Amino acid sequence: MAQVRFETEDEKHALWHTSAHIMAHAVSRLFPDAKFGIGPAIDTGFYYDIDLEHKFTEEDLLSIEKEMAAIVKQDLPLVCQAMDRKAARSYMEKKGEVYKVELIDDLPEDEVITFYEQEGFTDLCAGPHLPSTGGIKAIKLLSVAGAYWRGSEKNKMLQRIYGVTFPKKSMLDDYLQKLEEAKRRDHRKIGREMDLFAILDEGPGFPFFLPRGMIIRNELEAFWRKAHTEHGYDEIKTPLILNEELWHTSGHWDHYKENMYFTTIDDMNYAIKPMNCPGSLLAYKHKMYSYRDFPMRVAELGQVHRHELSGALHGLMRVRTFTQDDAHIYMLPEQTKDELKGVVQFIDYIYSVFGFQYHIELSTRPENSMGTEEEWARAEQSLKEAMDELGFPYKINEGDGAFYGPKLDFHLEDSIGRTWQCGTVQLDFQMPQRFDITYVGADGEKHRPGMIHRTIFGSMERFIGILIEHFEGKFPLWLAPTQVKLLTVTEKFNDFAEGLRQQFTECGIRAELDGRNEKIGYKIREARNARDAYIIVIGEKEMESGMLPVRSAREGELEPMTVEALLERLRREIDDKVY
Repeated sequence: MAQVRFETEDEKHALWHTSAHIMAHAVSRLFPDAKFGIGPAIDTGFYYDIDLEHKFTEEDLLSIEKEMAAIVKQDLPLVCQAMDRKAARSYMEKKGEVYKVELIDDLPEDEVITFYEQEGFTDLCAGPHLPSTGGIKAIKLLSVAGAYWRGSEKNKMLQRIYGVTFPKKSMLDDYLQKLEEAKRRDHRKIGREMDLFAILDEGPGFPFFLPRGMIIRNELEAFWRKAHTEHGYDEIKTPLILNEELWHTSGHWDHYKENMYFTTIDDMNYAIKPMNCPGSLLAYKHKMYSYRDFPMRVAELGQVHRHELSGALHGLMRVRTFTQDDAHIYMLPEQTKDELKGVVQFIDYIYSVFGFQYHIELSTRPENSMGTEEEWARAEQSLKEAMDELGFPYKINEGDGAFYGPKLDFHLEDSIGRTWQCGTVQLDFQMPQRFDITYVGADGEKHRPGMIHRTIFGSMERFIGILIEHFEGKFPLWLAPTQVKLLTVTEKFNDFAEGLRQQFTECGIRAELDGRNEKIGYKIREARNARDAYIIVIGEKEMESGMLPVRSAREGELEPMTVEALLERLRREIDDKVY
């Protein structure tokens, strides 16, 4: 049995891809009527989509795990065999694998099709895989979810089993511990406890921000606006709904239509915007500019709507409407590299305020792109040169660019090691052409500017969700909905506590008083569940001495201090945006 390596992304992919085959093999042994869809490796393990009348239960998952372990113990070799399209189709038809037949039909006519076989179980697959099924020491099937075949609601709902495997049991133990920590930090759970937002049956995927959630959102937006003003941006606001013709011009109609919502006004077709860039381009076109006006940095907190399948919706992380912190930079060709470098440095500054580590991926031309190879090569080279001159490390993500240009994606790492794609920088030579935007150059002639699309938070909703989980709801003080919570032991101390509350409020601190006739233990538990940043209990001793017993949500019990000392601490924490 060969030793399994599990260090690089490719090695992890090979192990998890092999594990998907092992799981399907196990399912076929236990449930011979099962038909198989796709079973890829993903960033966190693998899954397989299965068509079976029987509904998988927790007990079934344990049985499948046991059967997988038996297949692993056999250390079965994975043997690759190639067929032409006709033979491959016939082979899968005989097995009754209707989904595999459909996949084969969609492959290019002249493509050689490969299968991987292990002791009688054969799967349509391009690989790569481990040489054999041995070497996997830990298996865990995590959950079952519904998934429409090929992601379309028009197709049959299949059962998707998620799993993860490792070459060492200790790795699985560590993974499951992180999984439990992630559940504890789930922004939906904490959002309910803190009363920040709600997702209601009347609007699946359309979040409601409640008063305490709006405090966080407004603080983030105020910080965003101040930082953009300091970095030379102007702010605009563009309409939510624009006519169909615009989306033909932008290319969204041909490349993004299935993700859009539509309406009719005065017998004309309109679309609810899925992106802000066409509106920004229309704003640019309302007057003529000179080369002296560049670079133009135009920012917008723009609400967009995109259709997501109901099964993909997830709290604030995956919604149908969200606000992008967009910006579009219009520049002269010779300004491109400096503007790219400035954007990357700006994003680095913003993330540093929250203490985030991150890595950058440079995504290149996708299959459904607009424009010529020469334009794409020039744009990709500009991004590479800007990154190289800054000295920022990055990796290439082949074929994952936007349809109108290559991009840099910023992946944040949170406090438990998960990564989240947030910021993006896209260099675009297509939209300026499609919208025919120009400027008057030094020669008096019209020329075409370049364009950068850019977000930092990515989506206000998703970024807030990430912050909730990253900080476990215990936000940096400048973001905390309640910065000081005063709790009275009995109602007779309410007047004194109210005076303290007013003192904090006058100093710009968000302070609240809980003077209800409830047991102090109950009030403390409520304040802790709400993740109030600082909790102060007021009783006889505190009223007489003026020394406040302070409990920090992040640091626990602190030494008693005066109001003045506490105010000084709070102001420093807020002004320095301590995280």
